[in-house]
Amino acid sequence: MLSGRHDSAEFQGSVTARGLGLLKLIEVVTPAGECSRDARCIRAADEELWQIDLLTRGQARVEQGRGTADLSPADLVLIDPARPVRYAATDSTHVTMLVPRRELRLRPGDAARLAGVRIKGDRGPGALVSSLARDMARSLTGFRPGEADRSAAAVIELVSVALEAQLGDVRPAPDEALRDRVVGYIEARLSDRDLAPARIAAAHHISVRRLHKLFEDQPLTVAALIRQRRLDQCRADLARSDRTVAAVAARWGFADPAHFSRLFKATYGYNAAALTSSNRARTVNAPAGSPGEDGRTQIADK
Repeated sequence: MLSGRHDSAEFQGSVTARGLGLLKLIEVVTPAGECSRDARCIRAADEELWQIDLLTRGQARVEQGRGTADLSPADLVLIDPARPVRYAATDSTHVTMLVPRRELRLRPGDAARLAGVRIKGDRGPGALVSSLARDMARSLTGFRPGEADRSAAAVIELVSVALEAQLGDVRPAPDEALRDRVVGYIEARLSDRDLAPARIAAAHHISVRRLHKLFEDQPLTVAALIRQRRLDQCRADLARSDRTVAAVAARWGFADPAHFSRLFKATYGYNAAALTSSNRARTVNAPAGSPGEDGRTQIADK
């Protein structure tokens, strides 16, 4: 996170982390202030998680994508750790639940509509999740491994129900539904070098002008979205494999390795080759059968 304004000269806070099967819970106590996470702070591992934040004390504002959530105690918000986000809060306490994406099974369009949107914690499924997360953050002891896994699955199912209920209040307008289909089409064809606005427009029976208009109010244009998602996939592949930079770039539609390397450095602030070099060094130096904590290499931003 990048720290912004704070009301006191000295920033003091506390972080307490606990695990329950596939779930990780983190209770954070912070003074008033602002902070943000931009593309430089995002790691490959962030793309495998969803973040559900529960505010238990204070007031907070969370901004991500098109969503702005003004939170009071008991309210929740879904955050995509792989996208930029901005926080502003009074003296506050919040509980973060980190959930593997494969377990929550959110479609890209649904996630885009939910990210940064306030989920009320005083009624319906949101209230159940809010109460449960608050209690779990205080006491997660005495679970045997099997019990922890089953309990985590139950909590994740409740989170899914709360998110589905929230979707009922944020159904997409026709343009949003079409944009969601376009984004899904792009995601499924990122490795195709011929993926371009003209082809995407033709596949959806609209003009190229209409396609660009769909993305006028979005953070990225169609071409920029394709480029960014390809870069994200390349970074994830480089962080967990021994493939060469050129091979990974080619796999995700970049025909010119030199152009890819310049784009990668401009986007993430470090060279793509640093990921492969770190992987090789880690493999050589690590004892047999002992991978890293999360099975992949992480590069500190430079």
